[in-house]
Amino acid sequence: MEILDPDGVEQPAFVIGEHHETLDEPLSASRRARLMHVSAGVLIVRTQTERWVVPPGHAVWMPAGVLHRLSATSPVRFYSLYAGMDAMPLPPQHAVAVVPDQLVAALLNAAADLPHDTPFDEPAARLVQVLLDRLPGLPAAPLGLNWPRDPRAQSIADALSTNPADPAVLEELATAAGVTARTAARLFVKETGQTFGQWRQQLRLLVALEHLGAGASVTQVALEVGYSDVSSFIAMFRDAFGDTPARYFR
Repeated sequence: MEILDPDGVEQPAFVIGEHHETLDEPLSASRRARLMHVSAGVLIVRTQTERWVVPPGHAVWMPAGVLHRLSATSPVRFYSLYAGMDAMPLPPQHAVAVVPDQLVAALLNAAADLPHDTPFDEPAARLVQVLLDRLPGLPAAPLGLNWPRDPRAQSIADALSTNPADPAVLEELATAAGVTARTAARLFVKETGQTFGQWRQQLRLLVALEHLGAGASVTQVALEVGYSDVSSFIAMFRDAFGDTPARYFR
């Protein structure tokens, strides 16, 4: 696997392929926008206020200068496209998960083989430009979760992240966090854009994605995220992602 400092590369846009058995990168930021496209495994992307779980065939756009960290608890393969402001007509304004099409995936794969230490020749430059031109229209994917910043709501979020199957209602969780349920409910809407119930369901979905991508069975994952009825879990997953867990990772 190639190891280099992306900020030390002079190309305005380039692609690096990476493969890791496990991954736990510290927070860092690039002077370029970064698209991370997963081809195998599941990648976890975090900023200071947002989290994404990225399965194969999906990607996360990260604007230039935004601190983020990557992690994976099982083998993961992904491509990182770095693009400077002058290389893209419409650079990303905020971090977002997207669904690249097959052409974008093929172009990323091809671009990863191009040299980074010398200027591109004309065919290579055209390849990268076609890739950049296709990125602004990629559809968004529901793979992210806003994390509350208020310490009281954050305490509830952290507790559920540790144990997503916890059946406690908001009143119980709020009491443990030293806040009223009414205040906690208001904080979740204000800071995450979702009600507490919506936020908890999205957390469970993302945890399920991570564990399914690591090879856990559907039954095991359903129990881990708080569903005793596997069929209800499958229905919830299909409503969110348009397919059953088994087909989604096929």
